[in-house]
Amino acid sequence: MLWKKTGINPLTFKKTDNAHDYNGKVFKFITVFELIVAGIYAFKNGWYEYLLPFWYLENPILQKIGWIFLFVSLILVWISQSQMSTFWRIGIDEENKTKLVTNGMFSISRNPIFLGIMIANIGLFLVIPNAFTLLIISLSTLSVNTQIRLEEEFLKREFGNEYIKYAEKVRRWI
Repeated sequence: MLWKKTGINPLTFKKTDNAHDYNGKVFKFITVFELIVAGIYAFKNGWYEYLLPFWYLENPILQKIGWIFLFVSLILVWISQSQMSTFWRIGIDEENKTKLVTNGMFSISRNPIFLGIMIANIGLFLVIPNAFTLLIISLSTLSVNTQIRLEEEFLKREFGNEYIKYAEKVRRWI
């Protein structure tokens, strides 16, 4: 919708081998991996044992907490993306000028969208606790933290003192 509205492709990952674009490939892998794991859980019950379930964590209370995390993450990401408006991008956009968004959710966390993603991954693990959802949390934690650092360096170059003052005032996560 953003692309149609602005003419700017919000997907900024290219096919190069630099750290940013490599991390984009990792993001895609994690997303496909999550869909496969959720698909097996939802549609191929007989295959679920191959995901190495942590049966001792399979309990209705943890699953309900997981669903709450998933719902909260959806709302958090939706609100945060809405607050970024036409400045929202997936990755670092070196070609199009944007505005530094510091209001709303961004006045509480410098990375509310990434926070929502991490909450979703924990929620997925609580709903379907197994070795692969734990691996998703691990890979996502590494990838998201790498991306945050890449974006912080870009934002320092792009916005200078404005970003540095913002970073001193608002924490990276919460």
